[in-house]
Amino acid sequence: MEVEVKLRLPDAAAHRRVTELLSRFHVTTHRQENCFFDGAAADLSSRRAVLRVRFSDKDPRCVVSLKGRAVLAGGISRVEEDEEELAEAVGRACVAEVGKLGSAAEGSRVLRRVREEFGVSEFVGLGGFENVRGVYEWRGLKLEVDETKYGFGTYYEIECESDDPHGVKKLLEEFLKENGVGFSDSEASKFAVFRSGKLP
Repeated sequence: MEVEVKLRLPDAAAHRRVTELLSRFHVTTHRQENCFFDGAAADLSSRRAVLRVRFSDKDPRCVVSLKGRAVLAGGISRVEEDEEELAEAVGRACVAEVGKLGSAAEGSRVLRRVREEFGVSEFVGLGGFENVRGVYEWRGLKLEVDETKYGFGTYYEIECESDDPHGVKKLLEEFLKENGVGFSDSEASKFAVFRSGKLP
């Protein structure tokens, strides 16, 4: 179970302010491309699951993830996640020709699980979005500050995975308030925002 604090930043100015405040704690920046898939009969979405292939300009270059039973409430996200690295060439081939996800399952535990547990025999592509993720080591925490680019707008968010989400949320809220940065609890996952076709 992945547990994360997710706080939405209202605009580019708030995002820029946060990255400036955290600049001396910056570790790396990832440029990510996220592509999503379902079964042709909505085999995954009908059971509150989604398959994602993510490409990054940093290692690992390609990761396939199965996410399920996501709950996001009060700015705290809980989701079951199973992921593994996938050869980038295989991932690219699957995005270009969705039917190749079925044959790629032979060499992938996650894709095999999608086929066997969810009964997916045919995949469909759902599209995707790009994300620029700044990673910061701050007060013993790994903060991820995201700028997510959809076809209908840009979404800004801070994420932090923790086994003490309430404590971390309080710390982040105090930091943002002290520095005059507006924020709110995230109310939807990036994928849910993508599927809705509009910013919340």
